[in-house]
Amino acid sequence: MLLDGLFKSNQSQQMKYARLMDNSTPLFSQSGRNIYTSDVVQMCIDCIASECSKLQPKHIRRDASGKIINISGDNINRLFKFRPNPLMTTREFIEKTIWALYLDYNSFVYPTYNIVTDSNGKQSRYYTGFWPLSPTQTDWLMDATETLFVKFTFRNGTDVTLPYSDIIHNRKKYSINDFMGGGTSGKPENSSLAKTLEINDTLLEGTSKAITTSLGIRGILKLNTTLEDDKQKTQREAFEKKMIESATGIMTGDFKGDYQPITIDPKVIDTTTLEFIENKILRWFGVSLPILNGTYTDDEYQAFYNKTLETIVIGMGQTYSSVLFSQQEQNFNNEIVFYQQKLELMNIKNKLAIMDGLGNRGALTNNELLSLFGIEPYDGGDVRMASLNYIDTTMINAYQMGKTIPQNQGGTK
Repeated sequence: MLLDGLFKSNQSQQMKYARLMDNSTPLFSQSGRNIYTSDVVQMCIDCIASECSKLQPKHIRRDASGKIINISGDNINRLFKFRPNPLMTTREFIEKTIWALYLDYNSFVYPTYNIVTDSNGKQSRYYTGFWPLSPTQTDWLMDATETLFVKFTFRNGTDVTLPYSDIIHNRKKYSINDFMGGGTSGKPENSSLAKTLEINDTLLEGTSKAITTSLGIRGILKLNTTLEDDKQKTQREAFEKKMIESATGIMTGDFKGDYQPITIDPKVIDTTTLEFIENKILRWFGVSLPILNGTYTDDEYQAFYNKTLETIVIGMGQTYSSVLFSQQEQNFNNEIVFYQQKLELMNIKNKLAIMDGLGNRGALTNNELLSLFGIEPYDGGDVRMASLNYIDTTMINAYQMGKTIPQNQGGTK
């Protein structure tokens, strides 16, 4: 396994199982993905993962006033720009973590790092890669100091125990379980969705059988004499040959039997019923049909972002920031932001209206205006630009009368 040499394991320590609030043992299997054989389910997850893969993670720092400080030579931004690890581009890395989030309701990422010491003896982490993990089992442990660890077991049978504080862990439907997303078992509980998928499969199978039936039996050949098996076979083969060779649709013969045609009238499920079931599946994942087939309007995409994507974007920013930076670094306003500059977030008309209404009056900085479009800020962009078409209300009368405006009110000397 490629990751074997990357982990800084703590397996030599004496560990005990952590305890859930109900006093049960937190040992969770990551199996049970039967619903994901559905094509509709896979299309929904692929749609969400593909959209999230357009995000651009970036390490930023703010000063006391909230302005962005340029960070030069940052190793985190270097990794996130193109390749978080040697196997994946940034797009592929994000897509893989989102698939894991929807497959298991838990996504684990391990950041590899080296400890470096500066000239003042201060130690810090120098990150060398970000690796999505795909464990088959997770065990939650504690050492003697009650520090939380996670033991990951992988498909090839290897396992590693890591401090939970080193793991970037995103959870979906985090509710009953103390440690994992999903249900009590720490994995997706899709029983209600599975029922809908079963109905959908039944309807599709019934439609398929109806079509097959309509192309099947056409009639019955009734022989008027008693024949032995070999003779029946000869009669049937001769009859079939005549049917095939009759290009005009008129068949003649001297068979000692009657052919009785059968009228097939298969009942196919109506479109409304099929669409109703399919829409139930789409609503489960927060993906509308226009989003799925790419015919959405600006408002429809905005609804999709607000309902489905925004919580993922916010959650990733919080988990990455909390793991990658020490408490002191967080106090100095270091954070990871997943910028959406490549996502179509809101109606462009509304964005332009905000820019015209507030930007031209100096109410927003250039960087704040860029954030409306999901574009990352630039160094020196925390300036306010105002149009000369606007004036302080206290100066209107003096301006109209052609009087000199006092300098302390923005006028000339």
